[in-house]
Amino acid sequence: MKVIKKQNNSKSCIICGMQNPAGVKAPFYEMEDGSVVTLFSYSTEHQSYPGRVHGGMITCMLDELIGRVIWVTDPEVLAVTLDINVKFRKPVPYHVPLIGIGKIVKSGSRAYTGEAKIEDADGVVLAEGTATYYKMPAAKITDADMHEELDMYVPDDVTEIALP
Repeated sequence: MKVIKKQNNSKSCIICGMQNPAGVKAPFYEMEDGSVVTLFSYSTEHQSYPGRVHGGMITCMLDELIGRVIWVTDPEVLAVTLDINVKFRKPVPYHVPLIGIGKIVKSGSRAYTGEAKIEDADGVVLAEGTATYYKMPAAKITDADMHEELDMYVPDDVTEIALP
């Protein structure tokens, strides 16, 4: 599937923060179907039991995917998670290529609902989630300079992603 745009990373986020030594440093791509996709892998810093990623880190990725998908339709909108429901289907390993896919399933003037999943390279769904987000002005979410935090654009040559 064709990549329409690569989204910016942040500096400190545990999922997309490029300067966070324990972060996943995941890139996010806006796709031609309106979804957001990431190609990433977890590391041993994200471990729960040996060989398995902590459920909190899995939930963080699903939350990030759904949170970022609003920028496909409205890049000026920020949102905060109201609720999230996660189903852990299979153990998520670290040090292996994974793909995350997020999409909006319902959008209103004040809130939206999205779905996301994490799959392995064979297309096996390892975890999936549904979440509702409340749309808010940036000034109500943080007093920090959002542009400085979210201005890390890391170019790459990804123009198409084969979805399992």
